[in-house]
Amino acid sequence: MAIRNIVKEGDNVLAKKCHYVTKFDERLAMLIDDMKETLAGANGVGLAAPQVGVLRRVVVISIPEQEVELELVNPEITEQSGEQDGAEGCLSCPNQWGMVKRPLKVTAKAFDRNGKEFTVTGEGLLARCICHELDHLEGILFKARAERMLDPSELEE
Repeated sequence: MAIRNIVKEGDNVLAKKCHYVTKFDERLAMLIDDMKETLAGANGVGLAAPQVGVLRRVVVISIPEQEVELELVNPEITEQSGEQDGAEGCLSCPNQWGMVKRPLKVTAKAFDRNGKEFTVTGEGLLARCICHELDHLEGILFKARAERMLDPSELEE
């Protein structure tokens, strides 16, 4: 496993749509393991493959306080309901936060690293995280969805 560099805003890889994963092999497992280690090292809750320069539809999510550890390959949101409005940031846009509306609850289908399909339903922070990371797979940064960006004094409140 290795910690990879997190691509920052301005790198055109973040604006590209990702390719579907077709091979569930050791290379995919290594990417997922590296992404999990990179996410842990960055103290984030979610990381998408393009954030480490790889244009594949792979996401990892880690929310320890909710005991959530997810590996999502080729994820798609199948259901969403409700609405939440909250502050959102991104490891690719350091020290920037914005107010973003997201669904309150989402269900997504995905594959695990071995190619087995599963579904996951999340509410609140997990729903926000799933939506945020899946946006990365489409080349969309949270700033494009932000109703407004927050200034540092607002974050302290």
